[in-house]
Amino acid sequence: MLIAFSVAPLGAGESVTQAVADAVRIVRESGLPNHTDSMFTTLEGEWDECMDVVKRATEAVGQYGGRVSLVLKADIRPGHTGELTGKVERLEERLTNS
Repeated sequence: MLIAFSVAPLGAGESVTQAVADAVRIVRESGLPNHTDSMFTTLEGEWDECMDVVKRATEAVGQYGGRVSLVLKADIRPGHTGELTGKVERLEERLTNS
């Protein structure tokens, strides 16, 4: 499965960079394939391992305030791996060959 999520503390002031960095560090240390862009962090793995990472990242951000915003989008496709890059590669191939 792929999970794209964004997590940030609410009421922690204008900058949430350190809180987000703590969350991304947890994702990267998980060993799961992942990608971070300006809006979301996406990780790939089995349901339980992905949800565990999201939970730990959310808890880390929670240390910066009493309320946390979590946006989550999942692509649940049993039996498929390598989709973190595979979906983009197929799209780029289509764009090149069209």
